[in-house]
Amino acid sequence: MNRRDTFLALAALGVVPPALWAQQASSVPRIGYLTVDNPEPNFGYFKEGLQKLGYQDGRNIRIEFRNAEGKGERLAEYAAELVRLKVDVLVVRLTQAIHAAKQATTEIPIVMVSAADPVGTGLVASLARPGGNITGTSSTTRETSSKILEFVREVLPRAKRVAVLVNANDPFSKLFLAQIQAAGQKAGVEILPAMIRATGDMDKAFPDFVKRRAEFIIVQPSLPLKRAAELALKHRLPAISPNANFPTEDGGLMAYSSMAGESQRDAAGYVDKILKGAKPGELPVQQPTRFELVLNTKTAKALGIKFPQSLLLRADRVIE
Repeated sequence: MNRRDTFLALAALGVVPPALWAQQASSVPRIGYLTVDNPEPNFGYFKEGLQKLGYQDGRNIRIEFRNAEGKGERLAEYAAELVRLKVDVLVVRLTQAIHAAKQATTEIPIVMVSAADPVGTGLVASLARPGGNITGTSSTTRETSSKILEFVREVLPRAKRVAVLVNANDPFSKLFLAQIQAAGQKAGVEILPAMIRATGDMDKAFPDFVKRRAEFIIVQPSLPLKRAAELALKHRLPAISPNANFPTEDGGLMAYSSMAGESQRDAAGYVDKILKGAKPGELPVQQPTRFELVLNTKTAKALGIKFPQSLLLRADRVIE
């Protein structure tokens, strides 16, 4: 066991002598965490994963946290800042933020969290051998688009016009919209996209959706979900997103996505491996294996919607 590993092991047990702590403080690993959206409970799941592996923020590891709060234009600035801090590993959530981190460094290991189609958007060479300085977990937002539209039709069987809020600044946006349009064509549903480039665009999109008689809204998860949920309720439009936090934290109507917390805990495992010497480019990208349907009955009541009993029985979580 080398000096650093010895220090980390003692720190995890809380028995590091003050003198040794002072000598080694500069060698405590620093983790940069970058996200574009509401960090809770995602960041909590990540820290929980680290703790299970023996890491405690402020004791044997330091976490530099940056949240763009839905303002994608700030991601490049925050990514560059974390690189200047010379963090040992960058943990980055959602495709738009991951691309900002990739542009900021080709040397610091990057652990991506919930990256939508990381091969198709050019983040990694392949899932099995990502190459370069990036690895982590992918999402299946692209593959679940048709499933999301199925849930829309279960809530409103006669829905013919479904709006989509698309993050124009997200490299995944074209693939995201294309999959939903393909599913809509198959189901006989007209898809009404709105490209969101700035925060104010979302406020303008909703009155237009009402004017065009949209009956449901699908929200790309890299957009400000809380604001989308607020506007959807204000304009009395039901909304769904492939992000489990949408109905639980932000007040949206529904979500269908990978199991909440799974990718965050997996990210902690990647950090552990990298700090112990593993090369990110040689660590296969993990795909989610468990999915959940989350319904918010409080929001449904406010919108005058009643979930079918069959849907309630299949839901993994029901927010009341």
